[in-house]
Amino acid sequence: MSNSPVTGPTTYVDDYLADLGPDDADITSHDVYTRGVPHATFERLRREDPVHWTEEADGSGFWSILRYDDALAISRDVETFTSSKGIRLEEMDEDEAAARLTMMELDPPDHTQYRRLVSKGFTGRSVNGYEDDIRQLAVEVIDQALEEPEFDFVHAIAQQLPMRMLGKMLGTSDEDGHKLVEWGDALLGNTDPEFTDYPVDLTDTEQFRMVPFRSPASIQIFQFAQEQVLDRRTCPRDDVISQLLAPTKSGEPLTDHQFNNFFTLLVAAGNDTTRYTMTHGLWTMMNHPQLWETWKNDPSLTPTAIEEIMRTSAVTMHFRRTATRDVELRGRQIKAGDKVVLWFNSANHDAEQFEHPFRFDLARDPNDHMTFGRGGPHFCLGAWLARMEVRLVFEELFKRIDHFEPAGDLDRLRSNFIAGIKRLPVRHV
Repeated sequence: MSNSPVTGPTTYVDDYLADLGPDDADITSHDVYTRGVPHATFERLRREDPVHWTEEADGSGFWSILRYDDALAISRDVETFTSSKGIRLEEMDEDEAAARLTMMELDPPDHTQYRRLVSKGFTGRSVNGYEDDIRQLAVEVIDQALEEPEFDFVHAIAQQLPMRMLGKMLGTSDEDGHKLVEWGDALLGNTDPEFTDYPVDLTDTEQFRMVPFRSPASIQIFQFAQEQVLDRRTCPRDDVISQLLAPTKSGEPLTDHQFNNFFTLLVAAGNDTTRYTMTHGLWTMMNHPQLWETWKNDPSLTPTAIEEIMRTSAVTMHFRRTATRDVELRGRQIKAGDKVVLWFNSANHDAEQFEHPFRFDLARDPNDHMTFGRGGPHFCLGAWLARMEVRLVFEELFKRIDHFEPAGDLDRLRSNFIAGIKRLPVRHV
């Protein structure tokens, strides 16, 4: 919590993170991130070795890309840096890669073709049409949570809104939504023993190597997905599942295997990242109540405030690419076949791109952060929806309470991939 004296309304706090962590952390370790992102380590690497060869205990090692300009350039250069070998640190053989293929592991033009199947439902214009529905869901979720003086913000609010909105878009029920959240947690939290009985680095997951995230939850999602297929083929609806089942531009529908993997991707990405983003935002406002007060009293700050939450949270901490040819970057010799990992959490705190990168500024403008994969074809499909959900939650909270106070210790996800707060006990005043 900042102890700096503040006189009058201010849009920022310096050093919004009280602790940047160690400067010698193993950035591959899942356990490291249960204590928070080791920003001091990333800051040192940006300064000393921005294209850093990173050893792995259970892998071949990879190049860590720490600076904003480099991450942006690599995101755009899909010919030199391909997604086809996987987007996570895990290494897969050809059979595994083929079995677990989604549009995330495709380069244009194949990626573009897949993306078109559902992209029209996620454009800024389309998402604007959902605002009334999302606001109504936010009101219901928040009012129910505020019936108790203390509650876990993650479970009561941040988890509920994205889950219910995803269900509306998919055409599934709220009851099904609870199962989808549980399965999604097991996928993106596949290294956290709280979310799965098969954490990939702590147990033998060889039997699941042919399904997404090496997770048995994928098998359950596949079964659920095929139930939805049978239902939509009998009675098509105006929802994302029906869109996925429609013929592609070439006239061919997705195979059952392609549909299962695509549906699994939507479940994994459609809830957790937005949940953790709004939780990070609330945690920041709670630690710095002057920010909450300034934003609450000046709604014109909302557009820039949302982007600053996105920048500083960087929930998806990295994506991997694989070099297709030998290339030199900042004097480092990257070889064809090397893994190249773009650390978005580091790029978003690069002082060469963001003045005072550890200042949380409600009015920061410009703010061309890389949280959504800016610059490349893999720009997050749900970016506009995530922005709206976070915005509406804060707008409705501002109407109802003066501020939040901590009501216990937070609990972080065990993951080097997703920066998540699993629990955030709060008390409203």
